[in-house]
Amino acid sequence: MNGLPERVRLVIFDLDGVVYRGLEPVPGAPELVDFLHGRGAAVRFATNNSTATRQAYVERLGEMGIRASADEIVTSTSATIEHLRRHAPEVNTVLAIGADGMEAELRDARFAVTMAADAVAGEPGAPLDRAYDAVVVGLDQAVDYARLSVAMAAVAGGARLIATNADARYPTPAGFLPGAGAIVAAIATATGVTPEVIGKPAPAMFTAILDAAGVAPSETVVVGDNPDADVAGAHRAGCAAILVLTGVADRGTVALLDGERVPEAVAEGPDEVRALLAPRLS
Repeated sequence: MNGLPERVRLVIFDLDGVVYRGLEPVPGAPELVDFLHGRGAAVRFATNNSTATRQAYVERLGEMGIRASADEIVTSTSATIEHLRRHAPEVNTVLAIGADGMEAELRDARFAVTMAADAVAGEPGAPLDRAYDAVVVGLDQAVDYARLSVAMAAVAGGARLIATNADARYPTPAGFLPGAGAIVAAIATATGVTPEVIGKPAPAMFTAILDAAGVAPSETVVVGDNPDADVAGAHRAGCAAILVLTGVADRGTVALLDGERVPEAVAEGPDEVRALLAPRLS
């Protein structure tokens, strides 16, 4: 199971379960990132999380001894921004459902942003005071009927419906909680509009990374722990994938994989990833 590219110029890491677990780095991950930087490979860190800014991730990784710049961090919000810039440059006015981090990233990208909470006026169903080019939806832990209503109205008025990610749920120490996909599903059901999904396993996140880096999919490897999100998403974007067994997958999982969920290689951890990539770096 080893069909990795002969030449690798770009390595895209998932974060949780690959680079770190909770507040601790995966053993060997800081050294692997340093090795790739030293060999001149482009490195990106990709997460479906839409709630935090890229700078927040830089600081979090730095506390773990992992060197990264904001340009190397790709959240589902920053991938959404890149997607809109390249494929929908006419989008300017945005109604957003999401957290403070998503709002900050959208504003920094010079979109005219109105948060759904601020667009609520009067009873649900009241007309909006303006039209929007797009409704961008991420995780909003304070979402309510009023916010869903204004998003529905904006989409009914012609706005594109953009999902930063479609994760139905996400893990917490106390168990699973509803994810951004649950909010997107409510708006899609109410409007009858199929959303444009950016985050994994949709290919748009990886495509945005490839476009911005100027690297071909055939020279890119995705390193992830989730066959359904990381491996399938990589393949949909034309990239190879290494499945690491430091997160949600184990050898039992690997034995049951089929189709687009089968990686080009499996690694126990960062040391094996390094051994796989080292002879392929230019």
